Amino acid sequence: MAKEAAAGKRAKISQAQQYLLLAVLGTSILLGAAIVLVGYFQKKIAFNATVIEAEDASIKKYSDVIRGIGICKKPSGDVYTDEELKKCSPDSIDLASIPGTLRANVINGLAENEALNSVPKEADSACINPATNKNYTYKEMTTLYTSATTSEQLAAASNLIQVCSALRIIPDALPASKNEEALLSSLNKIFNISDWEPESLRPSDTSGKASFGTNLSTIGIRLSIEADPTTTVRVLSNIERSIREFNITRASIEWSKKNTLILQAQANTYYTGKSSITETTKTIKPGDTK
Repeated sequence: MAKEAAAGKRAKISQAQQYLLLAVLGTSILLGAAIVLVGYFQKKIAFNATVIEAEDASIKKYSDVIRGIGICKKPSGDVYTDEELKKCSPDSIDLASIPGTLRANVINGLAENEALNSVPKEADSACINPATNKNYTYKEMTTLYTSATTSEQLAAASNLIQVCSALRIIPDALPASKNEEALLSSLNKIFNISDWEPESLRPSDTSGKASFGTNLSTIGIRLSIEADPTTTVRVLSNIERSIREFNITRASIEWSKKNTLILQAQANTYYTGKSSITETTKTIKPGDTK
């Protein structure tokens, strides 16, 4: 009987140990799973925080661009909200509400530049003020702009400033495209003013990128002049006085048997591509590739 009782106790102890081992094993498994899940969620939270931070930085940059150009009025906070962007209407913005922006600086500063405005205007009926039968003054144009009450009136006043103010000179001085026909037409006008008809005038094959300026390109020109010295000097002087830059890179002068000057020249003129905002893509990866 004693042996049977001892054997029963040992069996019960062994069974209890098994239960205990199983409980410890189960607890260990749960604890390990919890540790793994905690680490996973920590990494996921950190990754999502990085994504949100990058999104916030992108929104801030977009807002800075919009605010700097003057497309919309200044936001109520650091960035534009969806509602503010929906209400934004570039054609109905008063310059007084966007001070210091590119748009305001161009219209308030560059458009009234006296040095640019001193260049003689071409005859353009759109620039005639019907009230005075004279060219619009800058003050009259800005009065129309600031007093506009509709988007149509504001757009018309903005176009008037572009066409009739000092801003009109900028596309002539530095065009935004490679237009060889317009270039030759401008030179032909210079020659007409100089009372001279060119022997030869054509673009050359030396066009390319300018050595200065990141957005400047060149159009090469071959110029041949054979005339008396007075006419040659007059042509070169009018080219020099042109608001568009003509950079003579190489030239040769010689006397002909007809007692005239023969000028062979290679020159460059410049144009710039349209400025644009480059949109970039940023890829964010978790730190642990696993």
